[in-house]
Amino acid sequence: MHEKRSKSQNTNYVQWIVVALLVYLLICAVGMIGGGFKMSVGEHAKELFAFASNPFAGLVVGIVATALIQSSSTVTSIIVGLVAGGLPVELAVPMVMGANVGTSITNTIVSLGHVRAKEEFKRAFSAATVHDFFNLLSVVIFLPLEITFGFLEKIGGSLSSLFYGAGDTSIKGLNFVKAATAPVVNTVKDAANTLGNEVGGVALIIFGIVLIFVSITMVGKLLKKLMVGKAKDIMHTAIGRGPMSGIASGTLVTVLVQSSSTTTSLMIPLAGSGAFKLKEIYPFTLGANIGTCVTAVLAATAVTGNAQAALQIAFIHLVYNILGVVVIYGIPALRNLPVKAAEALGAKAAENKFAALAYILGVFFIIPAVCLTVSSIL
Repeated sequence: MHEKRSKSQNTNYVQWIVVALLVYLLICAVGMIGGGFKMSVGEHAKELFAFASNPFAGLVVGIVATALIQSSSTVTSIIVGLVAGGLPVELAVPMVMGANVGTSITNTIVSLGHVRAKEEFKRAFSAATVHDFFNLLSVVIFLPLEITFGFLEKIGGSLSSLFYGAGDTSIKGLNFVKAATAPVVNTVKDAANTLGNEVGGVALIIFGIVLIFVSITMVGKLLKKLMVGKAKDIMHTAIGRGPMSGIASGTLVTVLVQSSSTTTSLMIPLAGSGAFKLKEIYPFTLGANIGTCVTAVLAATAVTGNAQAALQIAFIHLVYNILGVVVIYGIPALRNLPVKAAEALGAKAAENKFAALAYILGVFFIIPAVCLTVSSIL
């Protein structure tokens, strides 16, 4: 009896190690997709921002740029650089809002790894898109207010004035996730580079997507076996205890890994396997939104040159996301709108897989592109 239990425990340990390796590959895959887009777009990345002639165009540019580059941190850094170079802050604010929307494409792509199992895909796609709907609702509420009153710009300016010259508290050097995945990602990038920037970039994106599908499929199978008993209880203590606990956990994990895309993407297999319900993952996602801004604020304090403008944009991003959580999650009438929308879309996508593809292309590329074209003509 004791030997059987010992063998079972050993098997569990091995399976957890395999899960950890697969999660590592998943993070590497996300890095490869982002690297592939950067290789393809190359030096033209900043040209994506040239169309931002009004707040609405700025929002669309932020969405498209982040969806393409697959990193809101990169996009925010470009925006900070543009502000330091003279871009008006009132145009940069909608760009930051757009970056918030665009960054959630990563976990939506990750959810496609569950596409072969109908119920799993329904849960995973709902968990991924609840982040989209929350961010879209935030834009609908706060962009008109910002255009009318400029309150985020004013708050960001006041906070940056308080902290201006506070010294170097950058935590860029502590990005251990990037450091851990760099050897694998860079090796694959170097191999793809031999094909040339454009072809190599596309190849890297395709390889990253395939790697996501493989790792997600295997992680899903293993989690079904492992997420019972104590393991499930530990996760539920951190995330499922209540909304405040979920938000705090999401914020902390994102500050540690310095990527909201990574944090939210890692929750998708747990949602797909049924280990967590959508309402439990929802607050964790909101915490991830806040966590990614805390990183940006700390990093912005190390910017040389127009440091106050860098801090102002970082604080605007932080205040915007905190207010989003307070207003949307704090008002009962608004709280469940993203959940209901995500559940409805998840059910639709499970019935018709093309609906999922149409949603991703429509929300992150087609509709923004049409809006950008119309706004440039007008």
